[in-house]
Amino acid sequence: MTGEATSRAERLRAVVHGRVQGVGFRWSVGRELSRLGLRGSAENLADGTVVVTATGPRAGVDGLVAWLCGDATPGEVVRVDVDRGPEAGGPSSGGS
Repeated sequence: MTGEATSRAERLRAVVHGRVQGVGFRWSVGRELSRLGLRGSAENLADGTVVVTATGPRAGVDGLVAWLCGDATPGEVVRVDVDRGPEAGGPSSGGS
């Protein structure tokens, strides 16, 4: 994999299902975003899910997805619905 492929900016929108509210999940996402050099946020939704958005290098986005799906997350993640693509305004943007 080339350096360009790992540094290309991507965007992520992930909806996390399970017991992920009231367990420090959003705080932990914020810590992971910082650790991975990403910009983004986590927001509780009324249906009990958490939506995570992030932009940054592909390697960081890959790391965040792995973390969201892994065992180190607080609470109990049952499923993660992932939508990702080029960062808006980047050279590859223009349709999904």
